Amino acid sequence: MRSIPEYDLDGATWHKSSHSGGSGGDCLEIAGHPTLVPVRDSKNPHGPKLVFRTTAWAAFVTDLKDETA
Repeated sequence: MRSIPEYDLDGATWHKSSHSGGSGGDCLEIAGHPTLVPVRDSKNPHGPKLVFRTTAWAAFVTDLKDETA
């Protein structure tokens, strides 16, 4: 069984997506980290977080931009 590391994100500074609407609906937030991209649901800040490698996150964002272009 593979061990999944836990990261202490209690002191993280979270930033809401620039694409979020003013109604506080479907939004995500990311936190700055040197080698990882922590992501959480802005409506549930104390809920679970996903953590991505920076290269995986960059590829994801690039693909999203390509799809919306």
